[in-house]
Amino acid sequence: MYKLQLRSNLIRVSMNSLPILLLIFVVGLATLVKASDFFTDAAEKLGLAMGLPPFIVGVTIVSMGTSLPELLSSLFGIFQGASEVVASNVIGSNIANICLVVGTAAIISTKILRVMYNLISVDLPLFVGSAFLFALMATSDQQFTRGESLLLLIGYIVYLFYILKSSDESAVNPDEETTVASLAGEGFSVTQSLRELLVLVLSGIFIFLGANYTIDSLIQISDQLNIGRDIIAISAVALGTSLPELMVTINAALKGKAELAVGNVIGSNIFNIFVVIGIPGLISPLPVADNILSHSVPTLLAASLLMFFIVQDNKITIWEGWLFIMLYVWFMGTIFGLL
Repeated sequence: MYKLQLRSNLIRVSMNSLPILLLIFVVGLATLVKASDFFTDAAEKLGLAMGLPPFIVGVTIVSMGTSLPELLSSLFGIFQGASEVVASNVIGSNIANICLVVGTAAIISTKILRVMYNLISVDLPLFVGSAFLFALMATSDQQFTRGESLLLLIGYIVYLFYILKSSDESAVNPDEETTVASLAGEGFSVTQSLRELLVLVLSGIFIFLGANYTIDSLIQISDQLNIGRDIIAISAVALGTSLPELMVTINAALKGKAELAVGNVIGSNIFNIFVVIGIPGLISPLPVADNILSHSVPTLLAASLLMFFIVQDNKITIWEGWLFIMLYVWFMGTIFGLL
């Protein structure tokens, strides 16, 4: 279904320009991902230093920061006339988050992944519901209109208000309170604050450059190889922009706390659908290609439902993790016509 149609002009592609474009794509994507990591870390420290509750910092700065690569690459896709990459990027990233990230967490974790009841009662239904809303909007007219994008953004704002209202701020544990007090007080000096602010500004600049060069090289590579931009976006770009979630998962799993990655994935997927589609969609309508609609959207729904049913017993076993990995291998294999 996703057979790569490399025509005869592939032979005529300059052996100098194509490797350079591929190098620019890899470096640009790596810069985007790494700069987003620095940006999120600095923003988190500044937020705690200003006395913001750790819960607020986690829900806003951390969860949104891990989705910065998806958002910035999508915005540059709009600005450079490649609006078709936005939906593909979101679908590919969300599938990678569910199958690759959660699957990896379950496999390498030192213990069975445990999911808190809160997640099941509130976030998980919204996680599945957002995937179905995405599918309905995409299939209705094969694009996300400005009205639909505005609706998605309003939905995310309502979700944030609900989360903040339902949170019990008095339940913050002593360790977190100590951390906030330490950062806001003598433990976090003016010099350190200025250093984190400088990191924030510099990483923001590199995020801008990384997103710009990633999308620009993607467009040129797809034109030279006659490969659909949506295929590159749903595979290479989506996998690259999911690296922050994957790194968080690996680090948490090695520490025996991989269950934290489940919440990160669910929050990231909700943000991707509501915001990464919503903001670019306000600028320009976002088309959805036929092959994405017939193959990748059903895969996203299947992965989301699988996640929903697997965590109903509040855990994810190693065998269920392998099931996620198998689904991701199948997905990538069919994209490139290998399976």
